[in-house]
Amino acid sequence: MASYFGKHIHVSVFGQSHAPAIGVTVDGLPAGEAVDLEELQRFLQRRAPGRDAASTPRKEGDVPQILCGLVDGVTCGAPLAAVIENTNTRSKDYDELRDKPRPAHADFTAQVKYGGCQDVRGGGHFSGRLTAPLCIAGGVALQILSRRGIHIGAHIRSIANVEDRPFQPLGEPLEVLAGVKRAPFPVLEERAGERMRAAILQAREAGDSVGGVVECIAQGAPAGLGNPMFQGLESQFSAALFAIPAVKGVEFGSGFEAARMRGSEHNDPFVIEDGAIRTRTNHAGGILGGISSGMPILFRTAFKPTPSIARKQRTVRLSTGTEADLQITGRHDPCIVPRAVPVVEAVTALVLLDALLDRNADQI
Repeated sequence: MASYFGKHIHVSVFGQSHAPAIGVTVDGLPAGEAVDLEELQRFLQRRAPGRDAASTPRKEGDVPQILCGLVDGVTCGAPLAAVIENTNTRSKDYDELRDKPRPAHADFTAQVKYGGCQDVRGGGHFSGRLTAPLCIAGGVALQILSRRGIHIGAHIRSIANVEDRPFQPLGEPLEVLAGVKRAPFPVLEERAGERMRAAILQAREAGDSVGGVVECIAQGAPAGLGNPMFQGLESQFSAALFAIPAVKGVEFGSGFEAARMRGSEHNDPFVIEDGAIRTRTNHAGGILGGISSGMPILFRTAFKPTPSIARKQRTVRLSTGTEADLQITGRHDPCIVPRAVPVVEAVTALVLLDALLDRNADQI
């Protein structure tokens, strides 16, 4: 079971949802980079569970313990390692799932792959809990990128059939990105957020769940990042984003809507602005031929509804090979999308930092 990625920065996530701790190791970080641990903690709190009624009631402090890699708050060139203790687990809630896999969850495929040796408690290594250490690595990358003029922000584009306004394809003022990060519910329009919260709570009352879409933008990334074909920037983003539990789709720029457009509509005309080559529109989402164009990188990530719902579902009993009913207990998010917003930002930062190192490791 391997959970790592990166070419120049190697990120490895370890642990299980109900193990004593979860953690991450990151090697390849440039030395001499200051890490603001208070800012990192604020970032982690945006993902942490138990913040309001729209998320799981499981509460975790998610305070990282930096084991190595920093000296006086500065990266020292050695691998960075950090852990987060799991302090609020109820493993008995998952006893039945050893024999009756949840529909739309990894319980069944993990059973086939690992022959019953996998950790079922809380989803084990397949749990969204593992995105917490991923956010440690991504939070550090966000700080490094911001000092190079690259700013990343995300918001809830939609939940169920409720939509927030989209990001402007040519970029947003930095205060807009900062504002959505401070918001208790990460949307651009507060009224849309209220309707989304209502949809989540309605699903919870019905013993059900809802999915949604997270939109992310990266501004200030230079042209020339990435490679063609299999090492294209879109490929790198997609591979990393699909590592986030519950992701079912990724689209860049106009995405699938491009299939309905003519070339004259979709093509982004080149222009000169302040001596720099830009495009008048950004249907490409800032990437051409797998390489960044210098325009804002814009994409959307679709998240499925949470599989663990209170309503009775049909499944099978593995021990007898017969069909059975399943009534899931425990604490689960009726919608993971709000907490997924900083996770998408974290993954985006790691991919971009790795791409910067790939372009020119000596001049990053």
